[in-house]
Amino acid sequence: MDDLTREINACLQVLEAGGLILYPTDTVWGIGCDATNEEAVNKIYSLKKRPDTKALVCLVANDGMLERHVKKVPEIAYDIMDLATKPTTIVYDEPIGVASNLIAGDNTLAIRVASDKFCRYLINKFKKPIVSTSANIAGKPTPACFGKIDAVILKGVDYVVNLQRDNKNGSSSTIIKLGNDGTVKVIRE
Repeated sequence: MDDLTREINACLQVLEAGGLILYPTDTVWGIGCDATNEEAVNKIYSLKKRPDTKALVCLVANDGMLERHVKKVPEIAYDIMDLATKPTTIVYDEPIGVASNLIAGDNTLAIRVASDKFCRYLINKFKKPIVSTSANIAGKPTPACFGKIDAVILKGVDYVVNLQRDNKNGSSSTIIKLGNDGTVKVIRE
């Protein structure tokens, strides 16, 4: 069994049991859990010491999964994803089929179609979206690489992925909010 398969299987066991994983994403190292499991989402809020009014990002494996979790994906979303030169998270109106404590007060959810091979494989096998939030305590800087992740976070998750630990990419995604009324707003470049 290769490393990738071994790591994915280990993550699947933890995700299915409602646990937390620490994993490399297409942006920074992320804390993840089953995006449809309210208890698992609560564990992330308490680990990050973050109020649950602060929305988290969800990763999906492909457009099909995106369409299953948003009432109506605006046409422009596909153009934005096709043209984006770096990972881009889009905030959609009216998410469906995810934990209610993931959804922001204005009934929106930030979702990114993962571009990273590991994330795509993992989410495809899990068959559900997974949460992706930066591996830091609320208010502290986002760690640019694995070595800068706080020990509290490392101890607080159920599994740490043993891949790409030397990667130094560490930049957050662009965030764009799309309203069903056709509005487009860049929240983070």
